[in-house]
Amino acid sequence: MSPLLELRGVTRQFGGLRALAAVDFSIAQGEVVGLIGPNGAGKTTLVNVITGVHPATAGTVRFAGEDVTRQQPWQAARRGIARTFQIVQPFPDMTVLENVAAAGVFAGSAPYGVRAEAAAMEHLGFVGLAERARQRAGSLTLAMRKRLELAKGLAMQPKLLLLDEVNAGLNPAEIEQALALIRAIAARGVTILIIEHLMKVVLNLCSRIVVLHHGELIASGDPQGIVRDPRVVQAYLGRRYAAH
Repeated sequence: MSPLLELRGVTRQFGGLRALAAVDFSIAQGEVVGLIGPNGAGKTTLVNVITGVHPATAGTVRFAGEDVTRQQPWQAARRGIARTFQIVQPFPDMTVLENVAAAGVFAGSAPYGVRAEAAAMEHLGFVGLAERARQRAGSLTLAMRKRLELAKGLAMQPKLLLLDEVNAGLNPAEIEQALALIRAIAARGVTILIIEHLMKVVLNLCSRIVVLHHGELIASGDPQGIVRDPRVVQAYLGRRYAAH
């Protein structure tokens, strides 16, 4: 079976800066894959390349067997590629419901109006925000805004969901709630690629981990193998973590 997402030789340069260097990896349908690496390793750039925000300078991106290297973000959304953002910025003066409905309309998964709002209410119920539907999005707490991001992603009816630091800034209880939601999303058959700094989250959630360093993919494999990989220990984890 062909992978859902496949990157071959993906490179991205910004002037003289090479943010990604000939990255190769693939994700199978139904996988939950962790993407880790130091700050500046190229993780968010990789997500931007996949979603068409910054097209690859070289190499190819294939999704569901189709070459999507030069796609635009709206095309990615309509193909079933959704994402969340590390810095959560909903439309603050729109309601929570309107934010989620807008995501569905953008992705073409629901027509504007009553049907979009009805679908949005289902997604808000799933993430536990139904009671906040008529509230201004700008008034939500950080943890609620993170859940709103997940609801917006789900409104796009994704085949692949890219999560960028979805747990950043959350306390331990909120992280556990977020993990439960991500597992429930995966149980629906949605393939997930998650950028995450918290190794506890990655080890508990992901079946496979890929590691970037200075824009290069330095390791890929099962979680237990990754935490013992000398290249990953040196570049990211540190000997103290590996020994622990």
